[in-house]
Amino acid sequence: DPQYVLTSAPTLAGTTVVVGGRIADNVQVDMPGGVMRGFDVITGELRWAFDPGNPEITKLPPEGQTYTRSTPNVWAAMSYDPALNTVFMPVGSPSVDLYGATRTPLDHKYGASMLALDATTGREKWVYQTVHNDLWDFDVPMQPSFIDFPKADGTTVPALVFGTKAGQIYVLDRATGQPLTKVEDVPVKPANIPNERYAPTQPRSVGMPQIGAQTLTEADMWGATPFDQLLCRIAFKGMRYDGLYTAPGTDLSLSFPGSLGGMNWGGLSTDPTTNTIFVNDMRLGLWIQMKEAAPTKATASGGESVNTGMGLVPMKGTPYAVDKNRFLSALGIPCQAPPYGTMTAIDMKTQQIKWQVPVGTVEDTGPLGIKMGLPIPIGMPTLGGTLATQGGLVFIAGTQDYYLRAFDTATGKEVWKARLPVGSQGGPMSYKSPKTGKQYIVISAGGARQSPDRGDYVIAYALPE
Repeated sequence: DPQYVLTSAPTLAGTTVVVGGRIADNVQVDMPGGVMRGFDVITGELRWAFDPGNPEITKLPPEGQTYTRSTPNVWAAMSYDPALNTVFMPVGSPSVDLYGATRTPLDHKYGASMLALDATTGREKWVYQTVHNDLWDFDVPMQPSFIDFPKADGTTVPALVFGTKAGQIYVLDRATGQPLTKVEDVPVKPANIPNERYAPTQPRSVGMPQIGAQTLTEADMWGATPFDQLLCRIAFKGMRYDGLYTAPGTDLSLSFPGSLGGMNWGGLSTDPTTNTIFVNDMRLGLWIQMKEAAPTKATASGGESVNTGMGLVPMKGTPYAVDKNRFLSALGIPCQAPPYGTMTAIDMKTQQIKWQVPVGTVEDTGPLGIKMGLPIPIGMPTLGGTLATQGGLVFIAGTQDYYLRAFDTATGKEVWKARLPVGSQGGPMSYKSPKTGKQYIVISAGGARQSPDRGDYVIAYALPE
């Protein structure tokens, strides 16, 4: 029963090896704790632990006790700043994700936040929350990227920037955790689950572009044929939907962007020479309905394989099961108009979009699971990070079609692509040969998210002389 799994590489923070760990979503209220741990890189000894349910525990729990169960946890990679000796942790929500009546005050403090800990002691420096009482599985899904943020007065401040599944981009002061761009708390409506402590407001990072987080209207419904467009319009009108933070209830509601994104796994890339960041996203709505359920011993698998967690899922320890699925047409295409995935360049001097292009085609996917074989540049969901190079290129392989692509960082024009044997969810990396000085781009390809094609490839491409 994979309730606790390491889903990211450990972070080397000075001489401390730091690990988080994924706690499975929507399985049951009683799950392992999301405690973060730091180990001595030489001896392997536990240096510190941070238990988000009991920060008084600094190493192993006292005799006869355990770490707090079902706490917020860190499944994505982390970042380390040696100058501040700080490790920055993207934190998800406590189990179960869509029902919060059992949450503690500390669950509410640490859920869906960016957490800064001292790398040597594991003690908290600051915490910044991106969603209050997260009922959407809007985890912070990526390690933050470091930039020197240009302030209006011409000075710069060491900052971190990251995206969220809610389509928000936050820019925080690395030392204090305070936002450096405007964040507004906007009023949101509650749903109808008894004892749920609905947050009256939710943050929107309005000082940065909102990507794929627009409020859909009936006019946004789209179809490959008039027939499936009509069915999407009917489905849309039949759901409760108040925009980004539409809380799940016992009626049918729409969550857009859904729990897969906005921005997800892989993170943003940065170009310090032009003060630009590159953000790839996906736009896949979910319809959700909480269904009253008798107490059950049944538990969901909590796995991460494709389509796990869709359909009716028991949530053990709560009065509900959750029925959820992607907001797709009868043909298996998202119901809203494309693009379903883009790459966006944002100028950090102005916090404005420089360019935005659709990424990925329906060549290797399509209606009813049939590969279209057509390189129509519709823009498909992306899962996997980007790499910006000093030579003015940004690389991405995390598309639904099987390519590694390079875009011109100034214009967003696709300048090169190479066919992969299967899709990739990996982030490209680059290295120079110590012998020849030749530069290579390396990608691992194990299979795109929605594709049945799987592989085990690591491929290097040489940049031309």
